[in-house]
Parts: sequence; structure tokens; C-alpha cells
Amino acid sequence: MAAHAPTGRPNQLFRNLNAKIASIPMMLVALVIFLGGTIWTVFYSFTNSRLLPRLNFVGFDQYERLWASSRWIISIQNLAIYGILSLIFSLVIGFMLAALMDQKIRFENTFRTIFLYPFALSFIVTGLVWQWMLNPEFGVQSVIRSLGWTSFAFDPLYNPDIVIYGILIAALWQGTGLVMCLMLAGLRGIDEDIWKAARVDGIPMWKTYLLIIIPMMRPVFITTLVIIASGIVKVYDLVVAQTSGGPGNASEVPAKYVYDYMFQAQNLGQGFAASTMMLLTVAIIVVPWAYLEFGGRKRG
Repeated sequence: MAAHAPTGRPNQLFRNLNAKIASIPMMLVALVIFLGGTIWTVFYSFTNSRLLPRLNFVGFDQYERLWASSRWIISIQNLAIYGILSLIFSLVIGFMLAALMDQKIRFENTFRTIFLYPFALSFIVTGLVWQWMLNPEFGVQSVIRSLGWTSFAFDPLYNPDIVIYGILIAALWQGTGLVMCLMLAGLRGIDEDIWKAARVDGIPMWKTYLLIIIPMMRPVFITTLVIIASGIVKVYDLVVAQTSGGPGNASEVPAKYVYDYMFQAQNLGQGFAASTMMLLTVAIIVVPWAYLEFGGRKRG
């Protein structure tokens, strides 16, 4: 009598059962709080809710007011400038520091700690520190003028044309150390034989990095980009600590716009509309990338 081969399909549901049970609270939190909160926000963005939510639908009126607001337009422009430059400089500076640290320099642990230390500080502390350092009365400008360069001028936080760059300086100071550590971990994962083969073939170091090492570190770069991008979208603390959105509205960002309308202007409908636009922007960028990165790959 032929033996029947055991079928594993009915038991797939019960594999790693303990892990699945343990993940139920996390899934419930994600569904109820994140997904539920998102739907609730989008729903009430079509109402004229003020201090409290109310079911008085006004269609797209809140969105029309939003895009007619010069303050919202300025916040979008600032986020675009801040985001693009933050991505570029964080990756470039972080990778260069990691490449230098990967040369087995002396006191590597000390330097790594020094570079990573700013990331341990809160954004409020970082913002206050750099508000002091960029203050023209007793900051960088004052120190350099005291050395004899009396015509030197550097007061980005007080100049509406370049204030966003002053905020960018503080953000790079705090976040570049984390990028360096991520990149350094990726570099340390590269097989030493690859470096040896490149040296034997006479390939210059910069070409080795550009054509061999960086493509091999693609997952590290993707992870780093996601971390940086998440920080860019929700930037708020630095702006409040350094400028409070000033001078005027010159350093306004979307997250501050949402907070001000929801909790200070007591206009929940407008705040919900701005939140929905931020969510839509993130979805337009993230969803196609996630599909191409994970869903569009051909399985071998």
C-alpha cells in the first residue's frame, strides 16, 4: 500500500503561531490608530470643523482656501528646498565621513562617537544651540568680526531670503552622524576580496567606490533615504526652536502650518486639509517606489 505524502498546506496557518499571536496587538494598533486616524482626518477635511469636529460638509472649500494661502505655498517651497538639499548633503557628507572612517584610522571609536553624539540630542536642544551660534550678536558672526574681519556677515536666521538654509545647517549637524554610521556598516559588509581585486586591476579608489561599492550598497542607501525622508516630512521642532516660523512666515513648514491651524487658530478643518495634502504627497512618492522596489521584482 502506497504511503501518502504528508501535506503541509493546512498547517501553514499555524506555523510560528506564537509570533503571530504576539503581533496581534501591534497589528490592531496599526489598523485602529494609524489607518483609523488617517481615514478620520481625511473625512473631516471636507467639513468646516472649528474647535471641535462637526459633520457640516463643505466639499473642497478647505482645500481651495489651503492652496489660496500664501503661507501654505511658502511652507511647501521651504520643505522642497530643505528636503532636496538635506537628502543630497546628508548622503554625500555621511558617505564621505564613512569612507574616511573605513580606512582604519586611529581613534576611530572616539571620532565615531563625536560624529554620532548630536543625533542623541533632541531637535529642540539642537535648534536652541544653533539659534545661539547663528545669532549675529554673539554667535559665529560676532566671533569672526572680533578676529578682525569687521565686514563679515552671517546671520541666516534673521534674513528671510536664506533662513531655511540656517535651519538646514542645524539639521545636517544633527543627522549626518547617523547617516555616517549606516554607511559605515554597509562598507564594513563589503568583502575584502573586492577591494583587493580592484587594487590588482589598477582601478582608482574613486572609481571603485563609484562603480562597484556604491551599487553594492543599494539596500543601505534605500534604508538611509527612507530614514532621512521621514525626518524631512515631519520637520517641526527645529523650526520652532530656531525661528518660530519667522522672520514673518519665511521659515514656515507644513507640519507647523498644521499645528498652528489645529491648536492655535482652532480651525480643525483647515488643519485636516493640510494634513491630508501631506499624506497625499508622501503616498504619491512612496507607493510607486515601494511597488518598484518590492512588488515589481521578478521572482527567480
